[in-house]
Amino acid sequence: MLREFTCIMCPQGCDIQAELEGNKVISISGNKCPRGKEYVTQEIKNPMRNIATSVLVDGGELPLASVRLTKPVPKDCIFPVMAEIKKVRLAAPVQEGDVVISHVLGLDSDVIATKTVGVR
Repeated sequence: MLREFTCIMCPQGCDIQAELEGNKVISISGNKCPRGKEYVTQEIKNPMRNIATSVLVDGGELPLASVRLTKPVPKDCIFPVMAEIKKVRLAAPVQEGDVVISHVLGLDSDVIATKTVGVR
């Protein structure tokens, strides 16, 4: 079976064609660097995603603080992780780098603040 991917590992965004037999990669073409092959192999065996979003901040100079994951999580965990993040409400001040949720859903990834929000 032939599948097409758009690589997200670097700004080139290569259009990659992969010939597959089940979950086994037979051949890959179209990648301009080795990271394309790594990306397709990961997508076939265990697709992972990173999340960047924001959380509410009480008493802050801004109403929201941006957050992200420290490591990608399995693709099928995106919505459960987002549901956990949605429950969070921080109190100002918030410092860039603060751990908002440690090991979210027991995964090897923390949710951290990526924006400092001072007190109003």
